[in-house]
Amino acid sequence: MSDALKHECGIAMVRLLKPLAFYKKKYGTAFYGVNKMYLMMEKQHNRGQDGAGFASIKLDPTAGERYISRVRSNKSQPIQDIFAQINNRINAEFEKNPGIKDDVAAQKKEIPYIGELMLGHVRYGTFGGNSVETVHPFLRQNNWMHRNLIIAGNFNMTNTTELFQNLIDLGMHPKEKADTITILENIGHFLDQGVAKLYKKAKKKGLSKMEASAHIIENLNIEKILKKSAKNWDGGYAMAGLLGHGDAFVLRDPAGIRPAYYYKDDEVVVVASERPVIQTVFNVPFDDVKEIDPGNAIILKKDGRMSISEILTPLTRKSCSFERIYFSRGSDAEIYQERKELGRLIMPKVLSAIGHDTENSVFSFIPNTAETSFYGMLDAAQNELNKQKNAAILKEANNLTPERLGEIQAHKIRTEKIAIKDVKLRTFITDDSSRDDLVAHVYDVTYGVVKPTDNLVIIDDSIVRGTTLKKSILRMLDRLHPKQIVVVSSAPQIRYPDCYGIDMARLEKLVAFNAAIELHKDNGTDAIIEEIYHKCKKQLELADAAVINHVKDLYAPFTDEQISDKIAEIISEEGITTKVKLIFQSVDDLHKACPKNLGDWYFTGDYPTSGGNRVVNRAYVNFFEGNPERAY
Repeated sequence: MSDALKHECGIAMVRLLKPLAFYKKKYGTAFYGVNKMYLMMEKQHNRGQDGAGFASIKLDPTAGERYISRVRSNKSQPIQDIFAQINNRINAEFEKNPGIKDDVAAQKKEIPYIGELMLGHVRYGTFGGNSVETVHPFLRQNNWMHRNLIIAGNFNMTNTTELFQNLIDLGMHPKEKADTITILENIGHFLDQGVAKLYKKAKKKGLSKMEASAHIIENLNIEKILKKSAKNWDGGYAMAGLLGHGDAFVLRDPAGIRPAYYYKDDEVVVVASERPVIQTVFNVPFDDVKEIDPGNAIILKKDGRMSISEILTPLTRKSCSFERIYFSRGSDAEIYQERKELGRLIMPKVLSAIGHDTENSVFSFIPNTAETSFYGMLDAAQNELNKQKNAAILKEANNLTPERLGEIQAHKIRTEKIAIKDVKLRTFITDDSSRDDLVAHVYDVTYGVVKPTDNLVIIDDSIVRGTTLKKSILRMLDRLHPKQIVVVSSAPQIRYPDCYGIDMARLEKLVAFNAAIELHKDNGTDAIIEEIYHKCKKQLELADAAVINHVKDLYAPFTDEQISDKIAEIISEEGITTKVKLIFQSVDDLHKACPKNLGDWYFTGDYPTSGGNRVVNRAYVNFFEGNPERAY
């Protein structure tokens, strides 16, 4: 993606089902789980670079022994940093007490981070600062083992204010209003409540306080706690939690917005945000890695039993299509084919834009995530070329000479690596003109392969703000002096904010939104801009179920092509001499390419939850009033 856009957070969980001595004997180390966690988190590095965290729990510790360990980092290489800290601590213990190297029981007792239950998180911050205190996993501590709660998630809630107020109404005093803290305290409240009820029952049975703890651990109903906790959540989430005594859960939102996958055998239960991570790290086939169904939770009890429970009634499945277009690793078997299909399906529009002149067209892509859709576009281009060759041969069949046949057959699709991402330049000068000049050189181009008679077709996976296209890529491509630059987006126009995880909070940052505003001004219909504002303002006073998205009215008078042409005008208005054509994927073709992942609210405005409609209206009100605050 040429525009800088935040990724999604990633989660990883490992529950070892055998004693640690088993892994020492079979795999040569009792740190088998820690090693796998490192690999799973590194394989999801693409999902988060603002921070990383790791937490582990030892089962059945002796009283007075530390059984929960946690390490977090917000350094430039956070995953490497936290595992370097873990490794240093392990080596320090080995140096202090060399005799425990072959004593698994002693390792478990003396060395932190080694345990049977582990949770990891890679973070991209979409709200708040980036101090280490904002890095997951979060820990709610208590001297009662079963009241300790650790959570980490890939999520954003649209109704954090309401959930925060619910905690206040319960008599609590949360230390922050952030959605992570709010969710932690929300689950923690019902955990405390469940523990208290079981303790009362244990007392009635005449159990001692020590006996009551074992009774609570055995009978604690995680499913019931999650149902009470999540009842009023509105958002997209894959939420993972560990309890101090060894229970664990992973809950997915009822629309299936955020992804979560799992694998289980007789040695391990594994959960991750992406399927190929599990496939690669544990060397298991595609079909053995399952998706957690929307509204469902995996529940792991301390004794190793795993169950899957429906916590919330599933809604219409609206899994995030941006996961397929951009966020998730392209090594997933389904995602790879879907991205190729996105390239294939957009090719008819490209051929129309270049007048089917494949002979005088150069095809390329904006590195690196658009590469797979580029291959799909090439497949379609090759099919078109074969049709052209067949037509030429049939047309000249009666007079076809070997030389002419060879000339026709020699025609190939011209592909070149045109755009080169030189380096992630960091702006060290703060004034705008200096920063713009630096941004303009993020990309370089390959000279000498494009002629003035050529169309230059270059595909990107999506266009959000258009800033990098405008300030860098188009300027560089213009230096090649092609006849026409055709910029292709394998995703549709991004018209609305996302409030379920992606950092797209402000409408005025979206180039498609600005294009619609400009079209109304051009057409003298800009009075509608204020009319929509008043409609959105009224919506903020309604109950969630009654809220509708009035921002759709802004786009309604225009065709997709009119908005695309205006975007092309906006991004090429500063000294670009070459004609620029912009082509976007259609929503219908997006759904054809990604039939299982129909979440498209950032393209269509059709939000899967009522909270989404409230957010988009609030975002419009903020835009109109010049308020830079986030809408969620």
